[in-house]
Amino acid sequence: MQVDTELLSEDQSENIYERKTFVVDRGQEPFRIDKWVQMHIEGSTRNKIQQSIDAGFLTVNGKPIKSNYKIKPGDEIIVMSLINPDYTILKEEDIPLNIVYEDEALMVINKPSNMVVHPGVGNFSGTLLNGVAYYLRKQNPLIDEENLPRFGLVHRIDKNTTGLIVVAKTGEAASHLAKQFYNHTVKRNYVALVWGNMEEDEGIVNAHIARHRHFRKMFDAYPDGETGKHAITHFKVLERFNYVTLTECVLETGRTHQIRVHMKHIGHTLFNDWEYGGDKILKGTIYTKYKQFVDNCFQLCNRCALHAKTLGFIHPITQEEVFFESPIPEDMQKVIEKWRNYSLHKNEVE
Repeated sequence: MQVDTELLSEDQSENIYERKTFVVDRGQEPFRIDKWVQMHIEGSTRNKIQQSIDAGFLTVNGKPIKSNYKIKPGDEIIVMSLINPDYTILKEEDIPLNIVYEDEALMVINKPSNMVVHPGVGNFSGTLLNGVAYYLRKQNPLIDEENLPRFGLVHRIDKNTTGLIVVAKTGEAASHLAKQFYNHTVKRNYVALVWGNMEEDEGIVNAHIARHRHFRKMFDAYPDGETGKHAITHFKVLERFNYVTLTECVLETGRTHQIRVHMKHIGHTLFNDWEYGGDKILKGTIYTKYKQFVDNCFQLCNRCALHAKTLGFIHPITQEEVFFESPIPEDMQKVIEKWRNYSLHKNEVE
């Protein structure tokens, strides 16, 4: 029997789903799939497996099946399961959600800055998922993490990154969306303000990403391709402001801190990204007036200047491609305006 295990990752602090692929041996006799999978996944139960089958998280040869399906030689079985979450009990909290779209299958939320997406060590309340759980349970008190794992969370964005995130409202929709993220077919455009004047109008960063060798909370780029996970970012210059550049970044893959790591790798650390050194003057001579100007910008946008602007995917029910767009938030927009004005009056500032 051939077994393959892969992690479905987003550009955040950890993975959400684990994908296991099994190919049934030639000599295998017909056998109920729920019993067979239970025998081959340690710690699983038939109840959990049947829930996964009902929700579409378990497929055979790319198609959904029923719990009484009997496997045959050569069948390819794919099981997508949640990695153990950091929390034991998800507290429902009445937290305002900026919902830009909602239907019976999913909702798209515009996440503000300084909000963690899901509970974890040190953040067991006040997260986006706490609010989502409360909101969904108000709609349907029967919804829980048994029939909707992690309350429909299929991807994440960093605490201080603003912008669009999609949440499933049914197990079937969660499975459908999770597969799209795994296959890198979801379209995500980010707007980032980065240090330095980019020489090229557009380009591609192709470098593996893995944890930093010395600072375990950070990640680093490994262009030799021997360490980490394959990662590709497309970038395009939107506007230049002498010492900083407004860029659009399009993710071809989704890795932890991908844009932040790739931009730093090519010498253009994100503006005010304190984890990666962007919270100090990296370009420009430190005149008193210029330093004061930059400090004022840091205060206006006291976070990494990164916004998830566009999100596109295939709708789980209509099977049509849908797109959503979020305007640049006020804090980033104010800093962009300041740099735009600075670039026109550079000599006066310095």
